Amino acid sequence: MSTTETNKVAVTELDINRIMELIPHRYPMLLVDKVKDIVPGESCTGIKNVTMNEPQFTGHFPQKPVFPGVMIVEAMAQTSAILVMQTLGQEAEGRLVYFMGIEEAKFRRPIVPGDQIQIKVQKIQNRRNVWKFKGEAWVDGNLHAEATYTAMIVMGD
Repeated sequence: MSTTETNKVAVTELDINRIMELIPHRYPMLLVDKVKDIVPGESCTGIKNVTMNEPQFTGHFPQKPVFPGVMIVEAMAQTSAILVMQTLGQEAEGRLVYFMGIEEAKFRRPIVPGDQIQIKVQKIQNRRNVWKFKGEAWVDGNLHAEATYTAMIVMGD
């Protein structure tokens, strides 16, 4: 298995503390709890534990809570941003990653509190500071959502 080098220690899994070092998102917008299966510059799997105490469930939908599709795509993007930041290392510290486009988003099954989402991301293309990814959201071995999206690393202020 490929690994990422951080301080000369091979890393194939990132915990929440390392994730918060890599990307600026915080509760309630931090949507990735752990990252595993890292192949630097290529792919990884993010883990999102969906819980009923998250703020979106007070309004989406109180009688039948469903994790919003836009937040699923955001979790895919955050997983990709974590992969990019971990791959680039210190060169990327403090940088932001912005969406440029979202294509081919499909939502096949609802995700609800109690589900654990496995967010599989795969790099399609990288040109300078622009990255294109394919993301998939899996729960219990079933594909629930997928999208292709492009993001840019902001290199200056």
